[in-house]
Amino acid sequence: MATTLLLTGLAPLAPASASSTSCAAVAVTAPAGARIESVDAVRHAADGDVPAYCQLTITVTHGSDHAKTVVGLPETGWSGRLQGIGGSAYAAGDTGAPFVQAVKDGYAAVTTDAGVLTGLDTSWAVRDGQLDKTLLTNFATRSVHESSLIAKEVVRKHYQRSVSYSYWNGCSTGGRQGYAEAQNFPDDYDGVLANAPAVNWTQFAVATLWPQIVQNQDGHIIGNCVLNAFRAAAVEACDAADGVRNQIVDRPDRCSYDPRRLVGKVVVCDGEEVTVTSLDADVMRKIWNGPTDERGRSLWSGLPKGADPVWLAGMIPGFPGGPGFPVASAWVASFLLKQPGFDTSKLTYQQYRDLFRQSVREFDSVIGTSNPDLSGFRRSGGKLITFVGTNDQLIPPGGTLKYRADVERRMGHVNDFYRLFLAPGVDHCFGGNGAAPVDPLGALVDWVEHGKAPAVLAGASADGTRDLCPLPQVSRYRGGDPRSSSSYRCA
Repeated sequence: MATTLLLTGLAPLAPASASSTSCAAVAVTAPAGARIESVDAVRHAADGDVPAYCQLTITVTHGSDHAKTVVGLPETGWSGRLQGIGGSAYAAGDTGAPFVQAVKDGYAAVTTDAGVLTGLDTSWAVRDGQLDKTLLTNFATRSVHESSLIAKEVVRKHYQRSVSYSYWNGCSTGGRQGYAEAQNFPDDYDGVLANAPAVNWTQFAVATLWPQIVQNQDGHIIGNCVLNAFRAAAVEACDAADGVRNQIVDRPDRCSYDPRRLVGKVVVCDGEEVTVTSLDADVMRKIWNGPTDERGRSLWSGLPKGADPVWLAGMIPGFPGGPGFPVASAWVASFLLKQPGFDTSKLTYQQYRDLFRQSVREFDSVIGTSNPDLSGFRRSGGKLITFVGTNDQLIPPGGTLKYRADVERRMGHVNDFYRLFLAPGVDHCFGGNGAAPVDPLGALVDWVEHGKAPAVLAGASADGTRDLCPLPQVSRYRGGDPRSSSSYRCA
């Protein structure tokens, strides 16, 4: 981390001159326990408002793997900053739009594929009936850490000057990776932006299969239309609790709507009238409550009332793997059962609960990302910003809120370096009816480089603005136009 710069108050480095940016491979030192297989350089010509940049691909091996670190180096206008780009689902990184945007914004960019495949493909996980622990370690923590070390050396040799400040930027899996960096490698990044993070991975990745387990084991599938009717009814019942009707449930955890209130109501589904049954309500109640153990005690938080239930409980047309959240199905089938392609709909309640406990027992130390001790990150001067949507339909926000509470229990007041912002009505990473942050990375940069801790994150939706507040404060309506941020206050 840029300790010297932070302590002495030196300004960020001036933009690199064009003469220092010829695109060529450089010698790279292998991280401990690894070996460099190749370093390749490709120049990308300027394209519209994206400047020309040099892309270096460094392939690292730890024996049987081939993990690629990709570094983007702006030909002109480099700000002296490095930005790490996170992944999503089972992809460890992203060389697409986020990577190019970082270069456009004057950052040297870095991302990694961790030697695994992309998206929802977990065929790499099991070989000859055995879990590939090398690739799992890469995906969990190692490759992001090694890519930060590699990128800083590449930048230093390419520009003949060191990185002034380094930032992590990720959501979902990328958010989990940011927390893993702060927990395990606190000197890698000066600032971490880790949104909708898949922390407590070993619980979350099984808990999100619960809606399918309930329906299959109770022998009652709720159609998408009825699922949406329950959601609409919950929003209608709890919308006004925050003082304004705006189709947003600010605090789903405080929404006491009982799905049995919809029993007997008629909803129109694809032109046909459907009457909501008590079985529909019983299943919906279990989905909202979240997974439980044999004695009915909560194992993990459920889907928030107000969030779209179809993604976890329904059928998404054209979505791979049929019903069920594919991240959860793949985790159970490949990593827990070591049987890729296993039909998770066949799991009984008892098998599910056993697998939930196995996941935590076997993998929490590998990929759990649940360590609440961030003292190393605090000592290094790091700053951490997270926002999470209250309508997150893929990673219910209860896990992030629990993690934050665990950190506070261990460390006390932490807003001096770690701020968590709730985004009412926002879906997973973006979307929904609520206002999502418009420039959280800019807020992080101001905090790291100028000591300006964000009192709010400015947010915007399709039809309005609203400032987001750092916990323990929440955004409260105080009167006026509900589409204007001036109508809310943090309290």
